[in-house]
Formats: sequence, C-alpha cells, structure tokens
Amino acid sequence: MKIVVVSDTHMPRMNKKLPDRLLRELKTAKAVIHAGDWTKLSVYEALAAFAPVYGVAGNNDGADIVRKFGWRRQFELEGVKIGIVHGHGPGRRSNTEARALEAFQNDRLHVLIYGHSHIPVLKRSGGLLVFNPGSPTDKRRQPMYSFGILRLAGGAVSAKHIFYHDKS
Repeated sequence: MKIVVVSDTHMPRMNKKLPDRLLRELKTAKAVIHAGDWTKLSVYEALAAFAPVYGVAGNNDGADIVRKFGWRRQFELEGVKIGIVHGHGPGRRSNTEARALEAFQNDRLHVLIYGHSHIPVLKRSGGLLVFNPGSPTDKRRQPMYSFGILRLAGGAVSAKHIFYHDKS
C-alpha cells in the first residue's frame, strides 16, 4: 500500500496549488497523511480527490480544521499502527521531535509522523519509524521542498522522502 505523507502545506499563502511533483505521486496513492498546518480546508479537498486522507491540525490551522481533525490521531492500516501529531508546543522548534514522541509515549506504534519544523526526518528508534516529511511548499532553510512515501506490505513498513527544487 502506497501512502503519500505531507505536512506544512501552508496553502494558499505558500502556494496556490499542490506542486506537480506531489500530484504525480498522489495519482497512485491508496491513502494520504497530512501532519498539520494545512491552513485551508481546500487542501484537504484537493488531497481527498486522490485517496482517503488522515490528518491532524497544526498551530497555523483555524477552528474548522481543528474540529475536523483534532491535534493527535492514531489509526491502523494493513496491520501497521500509525500516530500523527503536528509537534508544536512550548519550547523551541528544535524540540519538535521530542514533543511528537511524548504525545504517543504510552502508545505502541510502528510509525510516528510529525511536522512543524519543516525539516525532513527519517529514522528508526527502538523499532519505531519516526518520519517528518518536510514541506512540499515551504522549505524554509532546507535546500529542497519535500514530502514522503510510506509503503506498507505484510505488516512491514518502509519510508522515503521525495525531494525537488520547483514547487510549481
């Protein structure tokens, strides 16, 4: 199962449409995960045109998005337990990953997805896959825009980033 993972789209301020590179991957996605900072529900509608969408709200999202998604979500796909949180909160932006891990400290997950920092992360920690897709529209100080692909097969999970220079 192919899952496209995004975060921090900040649309329409940072881009008027989903980037072409992202659209190419969405065409074959079976699910989409968004880790917050959509800023408009129209982003959800655009993603939902391709596949079922799982998401959470971020610190830049309005009350409508918070009501729809909440701040934290846990679900299972093909036997893989996935947790999503944006990762914002008190403290510095460099503490984003620690806050994300803390949000699920009492849960048994296979994958933890977070956003907020706009910094792509892919690592394993004690059997947990920790993944931040970066941002497809707001790279900030990163050299490239990015999003992620998760692949689930037989209870196993793999992940990779897709990096690109042009967000159009």
